[in-house]
Amino acid sequence: MIIPLYRIGPSRIPGAGKGLFVDELVMRGRVVVAPDKVHTLLPERDLRKHPAGSIEVESSVRWFEDWFSLTPEWSDECYINHSFMPNGLWHLGFIFAQDDLVPGTELTIDYRLVIGSGEEMPFRDAVTGEKIVGLPWRDNLRQSAQRLLDLI
Repeated sequence: MIIPLYRIGPSRIPGAGKGLFVDELVMRGRVVVAPDKVHTLLPERDLRKHPAGSIEVESSVRWFEDWFSLTPEWSDECYINHSFMPNGLWHLGFIFAQDDLVPGTELTIDYRLVIGSGEEMPFRDAVTGEKIVGLPWRDNLRQSAQRLLDLI
């Protein structure tokens, strides 16, 4: 569930396609996206039984430990793009504003927090050219929890 008013439009990130843009002021620390309609959770070992590019793999995000939520109905959250310097913080399925987001800001998150440990995205970071590789669960949780504490 995306909480502020928003729109989907052409991303400003090279090669990213579409992006999600907030259309109202969102103050630092506020929830921008909250989980809703989570109807399927799979452990990573079961998720990886599906072929790469399948709806199950493409619509999954790491929620906690080695559990992934699946949202095959392709909600607008799928337009949130990656950045190593994101303005949104993914923490246990919620996305918090890491900065004040003024209307027209494209929301970004660090994909290393939403993919499996050691999983590599099929593209590189548009700014740095670096690989995007999922963090081990403990590092993921430690990093996102510390960032969240810094916000509040």
